[in-house]
Amino acid sequence: MKLEIPDDEVEFTAIRAQGAGGQNVNKVSSAMHLRFDIGASSLPDDVKERLQALPDQRITREGVLVIKAQTHRSQDMNRAEALARLQEVVDSVAVPPKLRRPTKPSRAAKRRRLEGKGQRSEIKTQRSRQGTRESE
Repeated sequence: MKLEIPDDEVEFTAIRAQGAGGQNVNKVSSAMHLRFDIGASSLPDDVKERLQALPDQRITREGVLVIKAQTHRSQDMNRAEALARLQEVVDSVAVPPKLRRPTKPSRAAKRRRLEGKGQRSEIKTQRSRQGTRESE
């Protein structure tokens, strides 16, 4: 299930990229900070809850998802990358997880388990009998 994120719910800020890159890095603000307020968004409530419950350090205490994109030299490409990463995070929680219903083992499975235990027990008792005879 793919949820659309309206452009007016996403806030972009141009910042200077970190790291090596020569003079271009020092002069041009090509990196992008994307801020997405989960609580104020138009996403369904259950998706908002799952998003805020994610163990992700990019989500602040106020419920704002902050993504920093700085791999490309152009602002437009960094903006597109940030949007793609936001969409990935939202898509990861869009489908609710399946509830696990505990099941009981069948009678045949219990029988097979006990037969296997009996066989191992028999092997071990045979080993212990051989060990006592040799020491006598």
